[in-house]
Formats: sequence, structure tokens, C-alpha cells
Amino acid sequence: MASVYYFIKAAEKGKVPTLRRIAGIDAIDEAIGRAVEMGKPVICSHGIANLRGATSGPQTLAGLSVLSYVSKKAIETGAKVIVPVRQPEVWPIAADIVETEYKLAGRGEEFDEGDIRFLSPQQFGFSSNYMGLMMRERPAANIMIGAYWAESLQLGETGNRVGAFQISGTAQTSQIPFFLVTTDYCLLGEEIYSAGAYLTQDAPLIASLAGQDVGRIIAVILCILGCLFSTVGSDLLLNIFGM
Repeated sequence: MASVYYFIKAAEKGKVPTLRRIAGIDAIDEAIGRAVEMGKPVICSHGIANLRGATSGPQTLAGLSVLSYVSKKAIETGAKVIVPVRQPEVWPIAADIVETEYKLAGRGEEFDEGDIRFLSPQQFGFSSNYMGLMMRERPAANIMIGAYWAESLQLGETGNRVGAFQISGTAQTSQIPFFLVTTDYCLLGEEIYSAGAYLTQDAPLIASLAGQDVGRIIAVILCILGCLFSTVGSDLLLNIFGM
């Protein structure tokens, strides 16, 4: 918490940390440009999870932050965005994100809530409808960033069949291999959480990421020290942390 506070204060004074380039996020603009050139839609999915899961909820939020950027760029360039939704509680949020971007662009009357498509509350009902959607719409791009489970391979393979340019990302480690082999770009694990800061270049968000990195470094150091102390038969660290 102290490191996050420090970096945010430093960012307010103009000392903003530098983010490394993430090819998958950089490719989003390319995907939207491809859709404009081909006259086909972009499908942008935030995953199948709700907002309440301790590990899956943040992934949904990451996917929604990407949806905001995709919507903004698509509106600027004239591309159509279709958003497949599984969770009823997420539908109004996704719809509000897209509608807000239309309003900010001064084109609120062009928003079509039919493009925010509630497919099914069932996992495989959602995936089968999603696959059917891709077969019918033949999208130029398919962006999937969020929490996915067994449907990941189905969706990635169907996107391949219709020739969509695909960008994926998830923190579900068991599904990353399937996205790696079926999509053009794949965000690995925590890269999806940095997507919002990376796309918006918002200084406080970037500073928060830098502060969290300090926490990760401390955790790695403690792991190494713990191994060393245990190797020599000392319980010092265990006693300090009350384990």
C-alpha cells in the first residue's frame, strides 16, 4: 500500500512509470482497422464470469475496460461492435459502457442495444450461441479478454474457421494454452489487468501497477529467504509471520 501511494503521488508530479510494450494490446487498433477495411463487425467478449468471483470478477472488469477502448475506437472509425454476454448482471454494464462511448462521441442516437447480445446463462449454451454468432456474422476480429473455462478452445477454433483476427487473454492458467494455439495474440495472466492502464495511459492507474510490482518483488524475496531459512533448519520467518 505504501508503494502504491508513493508511485501515485510521484505520477501526480509528472514522474509516470514506463509500461513495457504488450503486443496483444497494441494489436487491438490493427484488429479494428481490419474490420473497417473489410466492412465486417468486431466481436468483443469480456468472458463468461460475473463480477462477484474473487479471482474471476477482476478478469471480467479487465475485459470491460478493453470493451470501453474497443467501443471508442470503433465509433471513431465506423466499425460495428457486437458484445456477447453470458451473465445477466453484466449486460447492463456492458450496454452502458458502449452507449456512453457513443454519447461522448456526440452520436448517442446511433447506439443499438441489440448489439449487446445476451446469449445464454448456461456455459455451453453461451459458447454454442457465440460460435453460431461468429459463423453468421463472419467478424473481421474477435477479441476475448476475461475469465474463460472449457469453452475457450471452442471459441478460438471457430474464430479461426471464419478467418477472424483474434486477440485473447485470461488469467485462467488452464485455458491459456488453448488461446495460445488458436488466436493471433494472447495476453498472459496479469497482462489483462494492465490493459486498462496501458490503453488509457492514465497516470494513476500506471502508478498503481508500479506499486503492485514492488509488492510482487517483496513476495519473491520472502519466498527465497523462506527456502534458505528452511534449508538450514530455521523457523525464523515462519515465526515472524505467525505460521
